[in-house]
Amino acid sequence: MERKGCWMFVAALSVLGVVLAGPASAADGIKIGAFLPMTGAVAAYGDMEWSGIQVAKEMEPEVLGKKVELVLVDTKSDKIEAANAVTLLVEKEKVVGILGEAISGNTMAGNPISEKAKIPSISPTATNPLVTQGKQFAFRACFIDPFQGEVAAKFARNELKAKTAALIIDNAQDYAVGLGDFFTKEFEKQGGKVVTKTFIQTGDQDFSAQLSAVQASKPDIIYAPNYYTEVALMAKQARDLGINSPILTGDGAQDETLLKVGGSAVENTYFTGHFHKDAATTDRAKEYIKRFEAKYKREVGAFDALGADSYFLLVDAIKRAGSTDGEKVAAALKGAKDFKAVSGTISMGEGGNPIKSMVINKVQGGKFVYVTTVNP
Repeated sequence: MERKGCWMFVAALSVLGVVLAGPASAADGIKIGAFLPMTGAVAAYGDMEWSGIQVAKEMEPEVLGKKVELVLVDTKSDKIEAANAVTLLVEKEKVVGILGEAISGNTMAGNPISEKAKIPSISPTATNPLVTQGKQFAFRACFIDPFQGEVAAKFARNELKAKTAALIIDNAQDYAVGLGDFFTKEFEKQGGKVVTKTFIQTGDQDFSAQLSAVQASKPDIIYAPNYYTEVALMAKQARDLGINSPILTGDGAQDETLLKVGGSAVENTYFTGHFHKDAATTDRAKEYIKRFEAKYKREVGAFDALGADSYFLLVDAIKRAGSTDGEKVAAALKGAKDFKAVSGTISMGEGGNPIKSMVINKVQGGKFVYVTTVNP
């Protein structure tokens, strides 16, 4: 099924209050839940992660001798809906593990529910440190924002030779606010200076006030760790105003929508990212890329890869635990070491946070191009 068709299908089911599930009953298989934004402001993330999870399941369809049954609930890109989705997965569907959500705020809305039920959850891409803080059953497949912000600041200073930076932050998103703070701390530690910091809100379309402040401060770089739509629109308006400072952003902007909306304005935009197929080295990654591109007729992206890794990590933990008991699976996840994932080699660090490498990507010729790898 094409991505657009899948997206519309899930949206229709969401309206009817129906949950996507396989045909097997709980007695016949092992139920794994997913709560993802299939509609709403960040639906592209959910679409990609769900695509990745499905290919991962095709590669490893069974665990403990039983078929895996996936149950998907749409969060509609909303915190309240995210909490409702986890409640449904826990109380009605009786899942043994949960994958999701895609963004930090929505993940934090759902995690207390799965934590109380002692059901392990793995977010593919929620990078805010608070997602797993103080929890015993919450994990992630991605690096966290302190590392991302630090790498971005060092890259800005050492590779882009930026002495000054202007920040444009979406203060409606925990992710963006956190990244801005981590970047600022490291950038100033490296001898840089933040000359202006302005704020936007998710869904804004006019960035003239923020860009006026940028224009007046003449920064060497613009750091805008926001989601793809806002980064694309901001870049177009900046270039229209004659602002030519390089733009550096985070993993949340690396989506095809950025290229479609931003066009030539996002050329040479840099990203701290989780994955690029040109940097893939594991046997699992090579097999996954081959299967994914044959199935979907497009290149594998970071969110696709991390959706798959969340599934692979959970299935591996169930296998090593020899059980679907939540406490045993959580213990196995905490003990994950040198796991050969799609996005690289993962060892689970303190607080459910993976120790793994990061890639720097950029937009070049209308495509996401691999620049370099940064190890922790």
